[in-house]
Amino acid sequence: MDRGLRDLKREATAQALAEAAFELTRERGLFGFVTADVVERAGYSRRTFANHFSCKEEAVAAVAFGGVDDASAILADLPEDLPLLDALLSVMRDQFTADTLVRMRELMAMARQYPTLEPYVLSVQQRMRHTAQELLGSAAGDRYPAIYVPLLFGAVYGAVMAALEGTLDVHLDGENDATPASMDYASFLDLTFDYLRHGL
Repeated sequence: MDRGLRDLKREATAQALAEAAFELTRERGLFGFVTADVVERAGYSRRTFANHFSCKEEAVAAVAFGGVDDASAILADLPEDLPLLDALLSVMRDQFTADTLVRMRELMAMARQYPTLEPYVLSVQQRMRHTAQELLGSAAGDRYPAIYVPLLFGAVYGAVMAALEGTLDVHLDGENDATPASMDYASFLDLTFDYLRHGL
């Protein structure tokens, strides 16, 4: 997708506001700051904030998009005949770095702690799911049966959510809570995609 300078600036502004709101939530808790604190930290006006977000909860949740660049650029650089499973693995390795996943995991913990944040986090997750599945469908073209893309995407999304929610013991770089049974993120991806490729 070709985006103009105006779109890129708009995205950068929204991301700066989201980062400020997320950091303030980390430092003070969700109820320890107001919108004025967010705009002061990010260096923008309240009007600019209102152009992007309806409330601080929406801004905090939007931080999930940070660090996840346009995956269409990665897919465009891959060989057209690359199996969809391998293309998806490449995107997972390049886009969902440990830093991004630590932040998403932290955001989910915040949503559990602050119920007013939860609907915004769920909304962001839904938009990310929808966008990613559409992109994967475009990359698949007509090379696969119609059922393949939703099944593949659902399986990978379910595995990643289980890792983020802690159902699977996946240790991410930058976290201090590894157990002897923990697996690192790269091993988790290898195992997940090996099961998808070969079954149990």
